[in-house]
Amino acid sequence: MNAKATTTYRAGSDSVMLRRAMGCYATGITVVTARAPDGEPVGLTANSFTSVSLEPPLLLVCPALSAATTQVLLEADHFAVNVLSDEQANLSRLFATKGTDRFAETQFETWHHDVPIIRDALANFECQRYSVADGGDHAILVGQVEHVRFAEKGDPLLYFRGEYRSLQRD
Repeated sequence: MNAKATTTYRAGSDSVMLRRAMGCYATGITVVTARAPDGEPVGLTANSFTSVSLEPPLLLVCPALSAATTQVLLEADHFAVNVLSDEQANLSRLFATKGTDRFAETQFETWHHDVPIIRDALANFECQRYSVADGGDHAILVGQVEHVRFAEKGDPLLYFRGEYRSLQRD
């Protein structure tokens, strides 16, 4: 029998330990985009993303309240979730870095609601804001999916234990 090293954590006692434990769950990486009231494109990296419902088609993302872009996303009527491919780690880092012009070197287009859609992403979801809820130090932004595009081939960019990963095939 293999014995694995484990760490015990009491909820609420240590946020670093909670973060490490949550890091054991591999996630995909998204960039969430919208337009600011002045028309400028905005976006941030988020890995808290999931499907909520098929009827109506709903998804959610959970941006950190500490991110300067979050308030713009929460107030925008429309936003997009762009699922990054394993070839787009640079975009994930760019949209996670404060004080950079995130769209200067990002290839994007716009769809029906002038929301920035990142080109060559594994999937893109253009959404209308459906609801916003409190999520502690994050917001829970639910969007109703209006338009979607996805690649038939390609692998996702993954995040596991604080590092970018990609799928390994046998």
